[in-house]
Amino acid sequence: MTRPSTHIFRLLRWGRILARHGALRGIERDPNTPPPVKRLCRIARFGTIQPAEPDYAGAFQAIGPAAIKLGQTLATRPDLVGEEAAKNLLSLQDSLPPVPYEQIEAAIAASFEKPIDALFSEIDPVPVGAASIAQVHRGVTTEGKTVAIKVLRPGIRERFERDIATYEWAAAHLEAMGGEAQRLRPRLTIANFKRWTNRELDLRREAASASELAQGMRGIEGYRIPEIDWGRTNGRVMTIEWIDGIKISRVDDLIAAGHDLPDLAKRLVLAFLTQAISAGFFHADMHQGNLFVQKDGTIVAIDFGIMGRIDRRARQWLAEILYGLTTGNYKRVAEIHFEAQYVPSYHSVDEFATALRAVGEPMRGKPVSELSVGQMLDGLFAITRDFDMQTQPHLLLLQKTMVMVEGIATQLHPQINMWDVSAPYVRSWIRDELGPEAAIADRLRTDFDTLMRIPDLVRRIEDRFPAKGGAPEPPPLPEIELVWERRQRTGRGWLGYVAAAAVGGAAVWGATLAGWLG
Repeated sequence: MTRPSTHIFRLLRWGRILARHGALRGIERDPNTPPPVKRLCRIARFGTIQPAEPDYAGAFQAIGPAAIKLGQTLATRPDLVGEEAAKNLLSLQDSLPPVPYEQIEAAIAASFEKPIDALFSEIDPVPVGAASIAQVHRGVTTEGKTVAIKVLRPGIRERFERDIATYEWAAAHLEAMGGEAQRLRPRLTIANFKRWTNRELDLRREAASASELAQGMRGIEGYRIPEIDWGRTNGRVMTIEWIDGIKISRVDDLIAAGHDLPDLAKRLVLAFLTQAISAGFFHADMHQGNLFVQKDGTIVAIDFGIMGRIDRRARQWLAEILYGLTTGNYKRVAEIHFEAQYVPSYHSVDEFATALRAVGEPMRGKPVSELSVGQMLDGLFAITRDFDMQTQPHLLLLQKTMVMVEGIATQLHPQINMWDVSAPYVRSWIRDELGPEAAIADRLRTDFDTLMRIPDLVRRIEDRFPAKGGAPEPPPLPEIELVWERRQRTGRGWLGYVAAAAVGGAAVWGATLAGWLG
């Protein structure tokens, strides 16, 4: 178990890096920041020279791999980190200097417990990509098939485990301060971040996600997922079909190749809606580097470390929310928020509907080049505080992906109207899923399933109640002893922690000074 003094030392060191990039000013100025956090920020930035404009992305990049992933997560939380920081973090590049090929080769051989030439006839020692968790090399199997080989960085699992333990410790103390910090649920944010990174740190899980998504998108023309080579995949190595194509960000090359850009934009949006609403399982890292266009116009997605999942009831609510916003039925959108228990029942449905109208009405009927879904979602975040709406992490991941898709679609076709593209699909899905025939079939299926569960339900009713609302049941949070609880239990004062903070701060300051003098 990590000592509190170790967590404090790490936080001061990270805070020092944040301060040098000007990334603590926003936290200090925010009226909702708890006073103890403001005091720690002042200690961390003491003696630093800060840039005029904060560089949040640069700070997280400098801190290390786990911070890069955390920064990408926080980019979806303008309610937690502020609009300015969230927009800056969207530019965070998940790239690091590559690990020497000798270490990668040794890692592959060790993970399979066999010579590397028994698996691959050749591997290009120069990686095609080097990110915070893994790097990718092009290779050829012993059967002559060209593949992409993704390999975890040596020691990365241990480093993430250490850093996440400090994130959990800090989030627990922040949330215990109450107020706005408690409403924003930072512990749940870190719990979901931990769950997502654990998935990325097990490449078998990523391979399984790719396989599941491919199954869900089967039959959808113009969009596909590369095939997994399961015989050459384990927890630390994933081998997947090599994709030859043009990156979707290279618009000039797409035009030169004769591709229909408006059609590509429309198909990308519909592919995302199919994943999120029909399947409830979506590729949540759809940035430009992870999408390719093949010669025949097929869009191919890669990198399945971050995936989103939404249960059927929440998908129904989501579809109705999207359709209500596109048609201007704000009353129904408000009712859904109350039915899902996203908004507490003591608020007025009509007042919430009016607030939604203020956000949605300026957006309707205009192209993305003028107003966007992303701007509308930012507006929705702004009203959540007024209506005590707790954060829904599963919807935040969806929002992040929707903004990504919107950005790519706009780059391909600046005149695209996301509402016009989305509305027919959502309308059709609602008719099929929520129409009279579907309602009867769903009721029969639900009632039969309920009948079959009654014996088991009776046995378990005293131990557990069904989850409420439209959000999935939150994951269990780790038991973390707060500093003030520890003080009460042991009878020790704050002196030890103050000393640890002082020593940590001095060490960090000394290292910084040494860097200046060197």
